[in-house]
Amino acid sequence: MYKLFTSESVTEGHPDKLCDYISDGLLDEFMKGDKHSRCGIETVAGKDTIFITGEVTSKTKVDIEKTVRKLIKDIGYLGDNDIDYKTCKIIVNLSKQSPDIALGVDHSKEEKEGELISEGAGDQGIMFGFASKETKKYMPLAIDIAHDLSRRLDKVRKDKIIKDIGADGKTEVTVLYDDDKPILVTNVVISISHKESKDLDVLKKEIKKEVIEKVIPKGLLTKDTNIYINPTGRFVISGPKGDSGLTGRKIIVDTYGGYAPHGGGCFSGKDPTKVDRSASYMARFLAKNIVANNYADKCLIELSYIIGVAKPASIYINTYGTNKIKEDELLDKINNTFDLTPRGIINYLDLENVTYKDTTNYGHFGKENLPWEKIIKF
Repeated sequence: MYKLFTSESVTEGHPDKLCDYISDGLLDEFMKGDKHSRCGIETVAGKDTIFITGEVTSKTKVDIEKTVRKLIKDIGYLGDNDIDYKTCKIIVNLSKQSPDIALGVDHSKEEKEGELISEGAGDQGIMFGFASKETKKYMPLAIDIAHDLSRRLDKVRKDKIIKDIGADGKTEVTVLYDDDKPILVTNVVISISHKESKDLDVLKKEIKKEVIEKVIPKGLLTKDTNIYINPTGRFVISGPKGDSGLTGRKIIVDTYGGYAPHGGGCFSGKDPTKVDRSASYMARFLAKNIVANNYADKCLIELSYIIGVAKPASIYINTYGTNKIKEDELLDKINNTFDLTPRGIINYLDLENVTYKDTTNYGHFGKENLPWEKIIKF
């Protein structure tokens, strides 16, 4: 049976991703001096203003305004028809973490009842991890290609391979499946900001040659693939000047492109005691290793937590009928091998030593340098 599936990605300068990057960059600064910092940092971007809010409890003192300006500059917003890192207004409205939340995180309910478990979950919630043999990265094909297109757009801009384009962009890819096997790409959509003087016909030729044809394999990209480049015909007003940005608004881009479920919370700006982030990373690690160890061809893991309780309330496995061993046995392997308490996950994945702004762009999964992407035997 034939079916179509579509995923999208965004470039570094998309307003929402700019906010994610600022939130993760500030998190990194707090954790550099205090690995036990508690952070839930939210960023809002609009016109010429950046608003930083949320909660931080840390021994580290961070020059927030200086850090934010540098992060905006890193993305490439230099004031050319958009936000200027030198002159934009920065408003800071951070408070300390609620002591009511800290009660459950610092000392878990189980510890109070006599078990030696030091930290409870920082919130209730459900988190998902997914992997399949569809690509070498164990990711769904559509989101994998969409991310690679976004990554390439940023590269051709920064390296001036294509001139007069901006930092704000989006990509979208539609894949045709025959049953569960991807056979070709039917649609590619790329929207990229540009200077007023940029000729649209020239831009389309450059994007096709230097981005699309460099990323999508010839076997998947055919003469029948529909290609749409800046379909409105103009994308001059861009970034926070054209649209507001907000931390955590690209959660499907951050995960599996809609191919698998996403939990209730975003990742960026949150320290690893927040299971929204750490348990999602662990769920991906588990799903990927089940597939990489050939226990199944496709796997979905759900973990759920209760605020103040360290051990997960539930673990769900779905291998979509592709499992080589029983799912009950897979569950036993997980329970017998891994400590899925927040502290157990933090220690196993070394999450207090991750540079979180390295995770912000082009998805949090499928990057081999990240600890939750490592493959082990278990």
